[in-house]
Amino acid sequence: MKKIHIVGIIVIAVAIGVIFTSLKNTSTYADFTEAVANPDKEYHVVGKLDKNQPTVYDPKVNADEFMFTLIDNKGIEKRVVLHKSKPQDFERSEQIVIIGKMQGEESHANDILMKCPSKYNTGKPQI
Repeated sequence: MKKIHIVGIIVIAVAIGVIFTSLKNTSTYADFTEAVANPDKEYHVVGKLDKNQPTVYDPKVNADEFMFTLIDNKGIEKRVVLHKSKPQDFERSEQIVIIGKMQGEESHANDILMKCPSKYNTGKPQI
């Protein structure tokens, strides 16, 4: 075999390995029902902040722990523990996507995405 063939085979093997690794680590969108049924799998859960429940964030005790209650799109509410600091303008968000796994009745999120209200909704110029 020529050296070019060996290099080509190695490149193809590495590419296949990268593809399988990236597919293994993907997470999917779900609601809390599906996330509770599969606690070992990471999910994106879409919902809204339950403004009737308190949020807990005390940076003096633990700056990387923020707790709140999320209501998913099917109306199921669960306590969420975000292992990051509290995001800016969190209470103003219209929709929240948490990325994490279920542990018992709590969702432990390692990341969060927020859809905040648009400043362009009113149709009036902002001054």
